[in-house]
Amino acid sequence: MQSNPSATIIKTSYAVVFTAMAIALAPYTSFPVAIAKINPTQHMINILAAVILGPGWAVLVAAVIGVIRNLMGVGTLLAFPGGMIGAFLAGILYAKTKRLGWAACGEIVGTGLIAPVVSAFLVAPFFMHKAIPALALLPSFLGSTVCGTILGILVLRLLRTAEMLPGHVRLR
Repeated sequence: MQSNPSATIIKTSYAVVFTAMAIALAPYTSFPVAIAKINPTQHMINILAAVILGPGWAVLVAAVIGVIRNLMGVGTLLAFPGGMIGAFLAGILYAKTKRLGWAACGEIVGTGLIAPVVSAFLVAPFFMHKAIPALALLPSFLGSTVCGTILGILVLRLLRTAEMLPGHVRLR
């Protein structure tokens, strides 16, 4: 099956806009909590990308944001599992159910519960050369993702009210 070039252009455009929004807001919304620099805007963007673009694009957007945030000095390597796992689960759950609530659950479970464990046992020791107890990251990851997820839900509902969502997006 061949992909639709215009659909790819539209999705790429959304991905660029979402990435630009996250990067533009990162210096103002990133702040340190223990060893992590949390960024609720990342999770807002994860929800938008998961619902509008799907899981693959949402992970790609989260990865690019992680790279740029690290280059700007407003992120750490923990941004990768912290952004990408939640984006993936949010995208998968939304794609399967078409329910915003399940996308939100995917973001919160992926980022708030799974990403701290991945960060503590893989990213921190192997890439940051630090030992971090898994539970030490849980409050910052969970707090960041809950705040960002709520923002993402609000933005999607505002876009729906303004009739500005793409035609394929249905919020239930």
